Amino acid sequence: MRSFIQQLSIYTSLIFSLFGALSSNAQEYPSKPITIIVPFSVGGGVDTVARLLGEKLKDSLGQSIIVDNKPGGSGMIGALAVVKANPDGYTLLLGSAGETAINPFVYKTKMQYSPSKDLAPISLITKIPNVLIVNAYSPFKTIGDIVTFAKNNPGKLSYSSSGVGNPQHLNGELLDELAGTEMIHVPYKGAAGQIIDVTSGNVDMTFVSYSGAKNFIESGRVRAIAFTSAKRQDFSPNVPTISEYKPLQSYELENWFGLFAPANTPEPILQKINLEVTKALRDPALVKKLREQGGQPAPMTTQQFNEFIKKESLIYARVVEKAKITAD
Repeated sequence: MRSFIQQLSIYTSLIFSLFGALSSNAQEYPSKPITIIVPFSVGGGVDTVARLLGEKLKDSLGQSIIVDNKPGGSGMIGALAVVKANPDGYTLLLGSAGETAINPFVYKTKMQYSPSKDLAPISLITKIPNVLIVNAYSPFKTIGDIVTFAKNNPGKLSYSSSGVGNPQHLNGELLDELAGTEMIHVPYKGAAGQIIDVTSGNVDMTFVSYSGAKNFIESGRVRAIAFTSAKRQDFSPNVPTISEYKPLQSYELENWFGLFAPANTPEPILQKINLEVTKALRDPALVKKLREQGGQPAPMTTQQFNEFIKKESLIYARVVEKAKITAD
C-alpha cells in the first residue's frame, strides 16, 4: 500500500511539473524571432496579409516576425515545412483554404501530410470572397444572364481559375451544380494570366480575389458580376452576390486565410498567439488594410477555427467529389 502511495505521489509531482513547465514556456514565449511561412510567392494575397499581421504581432509580442515564402506544390511545400518544424511556436503557417482544407480531397494519397492531424489551428485571419468578372464588352450583365446562356449552350461558356482544385475552381463547379449548367474550366498558374485572357476575350469569365481584379474593375477593363460570399462586401457594396439570384440562393463558397502551428505545439502557446492575433484583428488600421485587400477580418478561438475548418471541409469534399476533380 505504501509503495502504491509513493508511486501515486511521484506521478502527481510529474504531472504538476509538466503543467508548470508548459505554463512557464507560455509566459516566456516568445524569446526569439518568429517565422511565418507563406506557401505562396511574394506579393500575393496570402503574403500581403502575413506581412500586415506580422507588423502588428511584432509590436505586441516584442519579437521580430520573419515572413518566409516557400511557394510551390499548390501551397503544400510551405505547409509541409511547417508540419516538419519544431512544435514550439516559433514556426507558423499563414495558409489558405487550399493547402489546409481542400487539397486532401483533390490530391488524396499524393499528400505528404494530413492538415487535420499535422497542423494546429490558431485562428482564422480573414475571409476572402472571390468575385466573378467578365470582359467589359461582354453581353453578360448579371448572374442570371450567365446562367441562362450556359443552360441554353452547354459546354460553350468558359471560366478561368488560378489552378485545379483551388477555391476559384470550386466556385465554378458549385455554380454548375446549383444552376444545372456545364461550363468549361480553364486553369492558369496565377491570377495575372486568368484575368488577362478575360480582358482579351480568350475566356468568357473568371473567379478571382477582389484585390487581384480591383485595378481591372476600376479601369473599366472588366465588369464585376457578383461575389461568391453570402453577403455583400463593405469594400464594394454595389456588387451583388451570386446568392441574390433566387435560383442560386444557397450559393456560398469563399477562400480564407488562417494561422496554424505544427501539431503538438503546447496549448498555452497556441492560446497566447490566438490572443494577440485577436487583438490585432480588432485594430481599425489593420481592419482597413485587410478590407483593401478584399477580405473581411474574422478572428476566432482555436476551437471555433477548428470547427470552422471541419464545416468548410465537408463543403469542399462534396463539391470535389460531385465534380470528380483530381490533380491528374
